[in-house]
Amino acid sequence: MTWEGQLLLFIQQHLRTQLLNPFWIAITHLADAGILWILLSLLFLCFKKTRVVGLAGALALVFSAFLNNALLKPLIARTRPYEVIEGLELLIQKATDYSFPSGHTAASFAGAVAFCITIKQKRSFAFLGIALLIAFSRLYVGIHYPTDVIGGFCSGVVCGILGAYLAIAIQKKWEKTNKAKALDDAAL
Repeated sequence: MTWEGQLLLFIQQHLRTQLLNPFWIAITHLADAGILWILLSLLFLCFKKTRVVGLAGALALVFSAFLNNALLKPLIARTRPYEVIEGLELLIQKATDYSFPSGHTAASFAGAVAFCITIKQKRSFAFLGIALLIAFSRLYVGIHYPTDVIGGFCSGVVCGILGAYLAIAIQKKWEKTNKAKALDDAAL
């Protein structure tokens, strides 16, 4: 058995408890279809002061969905661990797609990194804490291999950076265009 299978069985045998299972299942469901990060992005988009944060999150999530769900998962086509590792019990419903990379982890880090870059405040690192909890939950419930989560982390960070810097560039372009328009209007 590989180290990944041993780690998942270790988590199942030594860390899972009836008391903690509902907590980790709830944490893992926070990122179903990226819903937590989508809702946060929409909330940030509602206010002028945080609009660039919402745009960064939305762009990062689009990049992540395309890279991970549309490209990598079908290309790599990795079987889920609960289908291969004897004795591994799944705590949630079976997935309908492939295992690598973890889409929940990728979306979580894409959103969290995009938010951290554009918010630029120490408290924004709480988003990274939530993303870490979601990443670990994917191992805890038995739906991903550790390398799926690592792959999701890496791709999510890249998508988060791209989303943040594209949103910042769009904001600067928008501000420059509006400033030029205001000067033109003032000249008339």
